[in-house]
Amino acid sequence: MNGDIVVPCLLALLIGIVAGMRAMTAPAAISWAAPAGPADPVRHLAGLLGHAWTPWILTLLAAGELVTDQLPSTPSRKDPFPFGARILMGAVCGAALTAGAGSLPLGAIAGIAGAVAGTLGGYALRARMAAAFGSDRPAALLEDAIAIGAAVAVVLAAR
Repeated sequence: MNGDIVVPCLLALLIGIVAGMRAMTAPAAISWAAPAGPADPVRHLAGLLGHAWTPWILTLLAAGELVTDQLPSTPSRKDPFPFGARILMGAVCGAALTAGAGSLPLGAIAGIAGAVAGTLGGYALRARMAAAFGSDRPAALLEDAIAIGAAVAVVLAAR
């Protein structure tokens, strides 16, 4: 593996983990960073994440996800549709992070691996935290904070 792709692949894996925890937080973070990055790799991906309105739309979707995650009627992240959405977001965001290094497929694979790990690991972590807190809400809010903080860290590292 080319040394120039290692860091972008690691970042793709990490943003995939974020997508596994909160599906819309990852693309929202990537889309906000798209215009500011020196290589602007997201525009190479098709320009969708770098479009002027995309960060706003994805941020609204991410905020909506943070709210609906608190509702008892929200399906499990391990159900097929939510799991598939997390995998898709991991792939897209991972590919966006490696586009500048010339390897969309490696980024997509790393993003998918991260999304699977983030989905299953985030579920297990939240369950443990909820048991420790005696309530799911503080565990959910802490998981939100972890996902947002990790997304910001990945975006800053990608610059």
